[in-house]
Amino acid sequence: MNLIVLMLDSMRQDHLSCYGWDGCPVKTPNLDALAAEGVMLDNVYPEGLPTIPVRTDLFTGQSTLTNRTWQPLAPTDVPAARIFRREKYLTALVADTYHLFKPNMNFHDGFEIFHWIRGAEYDSLTAGPLKHLRLEDHVNARIPKEWHGNVLAALRCLDGRVEPEDYPCWKTMETALSVLDDARAAKRPLFLWIDTFQNHEPWCPPAKFDTFGDPSYSGAKIVLPPGGPAEAWGSEPEFRRILSLYAGEAAYVDHCVGHLLKGLKQMGYLEDSLIVVLSDHGHPLCDHGKFLKGPDRMYNELLKVPFIVRLPGGAKGGRRVSGLGRFPDLLPTLLDFAGFAGNTRCMCGRSLRPVIEGTGPSPYTATVSGFFVGVDRAFRDERYSYVMRPPGQADELYDLIADPRERVNLINQAPEIGRRLQSQIGTIYFSARSKPRGVQGGMEVAHTAVG
Repeated sequence: MNLIVLMLDSMRQDHLSCYGWDGCPVKTPNLDALAAEGVMLDNVYPEGLPTIPVRTDLFTGQSTLTNRTWQPLAPTDVPAARIFRREKYLTALVADTYHLFKPNMNFHDGFEIFHWIRGAEYDSLTAGPLKHLRLEDHVNARIPKEWHGNVLAALRCLDGRVEPEDYPCWKTMETALSVLDDARAAKRPLFLWIDTFQNHEPWCPPAKFDTFGDPSYSGAKIVLPPGGPAEAWGSEPEFRRILSLYAGEAAYVDHCVGHLLKGLKQMGYLEDSLIVVLSDHGHPLCDHGKFLKGPDRMYNELLKVPFIVRLPGGAKGGRRVSGLGRFPDLLPTLLDFAGFAGNTRCMCGRSLRPVIEGTGPSPYTATVSGFFVGVDRAFRDERYSYVMRPPGQADELYDLIADPRERVNLINQAPEIGRRLQSQIGTIYFSARSKPRGVQGGMEVAHTAVG
């Protein structure tokens, strides 16, 4: 059995039309077609955020949330590629996620074949002046000057890219297809990790896919919004334009995935490969007042991601399951399907094979997500999300079924649900507290601290 993992960075679950979210602005026919032949998991969550801690969890089957920040793979880590190589797999990595191949990051450890595709976000391709784009077209007068350097660095990577084939995502899929073609001659099962940085900002899809905005809009094309409260630097028309750019990116990524899937079918990989499509996290788009990722943005827009497993030949396909999962579970799941479950004994993740095949329940009653450097934590089951906030702030509780956009905080009405979710997770994950803090409690704590 071949194993193919396709990582789509920063892809929100509500931007894949197959997941059926109300208000989904884009159609993703290629990912939808894959999902129709696979198993869609609704509630597999990142544990340690963001980009690099997530991939460490995925690559190693271990958890980083309690003990590890953004850092390279260590010599003592045993990543997936090294394990599968020992089991006689051909191991290959194709990525345009430039954080993986920065000096000393070591995420190519164990891969016999690895290809780096350049040009995402701040990848250092050039320091020269822009030839086709202008900085002043991509910022407004209220965006702080210190942010302009970041925008300029991103524009340098975008400068001159016009056609869909010019962008790193397409080039990543093309290179992956070349690896897949060559691998057939190796007469060994293949473990291939494909990692594209799109939908990550800067959001500047090819013109063919930039069709979701208001044609009459004439303001700045803000491809890289700053963090912090959005009202401090932007306006509603600008926010809507940013959302249209993200939607265009989602449509473009789906187009690139379609190119990959066509090649997989032509080469016969759909019959003898397990394929996993997922994202490391979503992305806040001013849903709760801010863009970009951050420890305080513990909502669906950051945590709800696609997680689709297509078994060889489409076996068990067409199912959708709500059972909980954690990102450290990916590697144990792959090893279990490949027949090497004995390698999972040293991992904190657990195989989701029973959940995927429909033969057993999730091993979890709750999950936890957060940033190692942050205090905020999100505890979730299949229905509720309890967000533990720092001292002086009110905690939050949401009914994810009735209120998937998380607008109504229920913590005062149902603190016992917060207590139950908190009790499912060991205190090593958070600063121990006796009970969830309601809105009034938050005000009283803040007043006491001042007094």
